[in-house]
Amino acid sequence: MLIVTLGIAVLGWAALRFFHREAPAPGFPGGDSTSTGVHSVQLWFASQSGDGLVSEPRDVADSGTELHERVAVLIAELERGPEKSGVKTLPAGTALLHVYLDDRGLLTLDLSRAFQQNFRGGTAAENLVIGSLVRTIAGSFPEVRHIQIVCGGSPLTSLGGHLPLDRPLDVGEWP
Repeated sequence: MLIVTLGIAVLGWAALRFFHREAPAPGFPGGDSTSTGVHSVQLWFASQSGDGLVSEPRDVADSGTELHERVAVLIAELERGPEKSGVKTLPAGTALLHVYLDDRGLLTLDLSRAFQQNFRGGTAAENLVIGSLVRTIAGSFPEVRHIQIVCGGSPLTSLGGHLPLDRPLDVGEWP
């Protein structure tokens, strides 16, 4: 009888511990910030007047060492737009599909079809979009010498018909 009573008491104690657990300490959404670093990047957006580009420093989560993740963060931040001043340059819905960097410094950017389909603007807008991309990426990846932009896996001759994109862009020409 003593063993049965003791067994019931142990089961009761275990059930009490199981159903009345302490709530976990509140955390920050998105994971443990101690294992995910933060680094600063320079993003480039159109100026309010639309006659040039302005830079905006931003702290972003360190997405690791994979090239795709690092470039995807930059594209997502550009697509999100400025936090302080300036005007968003990337067409809505633009996302990185693939990226490849060869040993000569040629970075091939494969952007979603929204990049071309949602572009609205003329020569100045086209220059601002491409300049924003080139300056942002070149500023974060000093090993990049040229950028080739493709869209949905297909070559892109131009974004809006004004700036040729059928050959790699020299990042040195976009100071």
